[in-house]
Amino acid sequence: MIAKIVPLIFLLAGIGGGIGTAMFLSPPVDQQSGMETAPPEKPEGSDHETATDSGTEFVKMSNQFVIPVVENNSIAALVVISLSLETRPGISEEIYNREPKLRDAFLRTLFEHANMGGFKGAFFTRTETLDLLRTALREVAQEEMGPDILNVLIMDIIRQDT
Repeated sequence: MIAKIVPLIFLLAGIGGGIGTAMFLSPPVDQQSGMETAPPEKPEGSDHETATDSGTEFVKMSNQFVIPVVENNSIAALVVISLSLETRPGISEEIYNREPKLRDAFLRTLFEHANMGGFKGAFFTRTETLDLLRTALREVAQEEMGPDILNVLIMDIIRQDT
């Protein structure tokens, strides 16, 4: 008896789940006209950029940067940094097209900063240390992309000692 009921329960649950999914995923219907209404479209690249009232956009670099901190010819720590660019509106597509060159320039700058001791000690609590890094990153971004890059923002920074 139970062997006959269990498949029936699974069948009903599957049908109910399918109907529920169809109702959930179907486009909303305007109650007055009975017509389907499309959800508002996100601007292209909206998962990476945000426009502000000040006329700038923030474009998030797609991956984090991992920088080794070398002491006594061995890796003493790894620093992981997430960056975003503050730009004039409308250049996000160009940034994504040239991201490999930007990443290369940022990595060179980050490695130089690490080799000068910029990631030693309490580096992330010293404003002047991070200001030097931001300035250096902004300068190389402007060399690659021009004056449309207004600033480089450090979104996350973590140091993991080995």
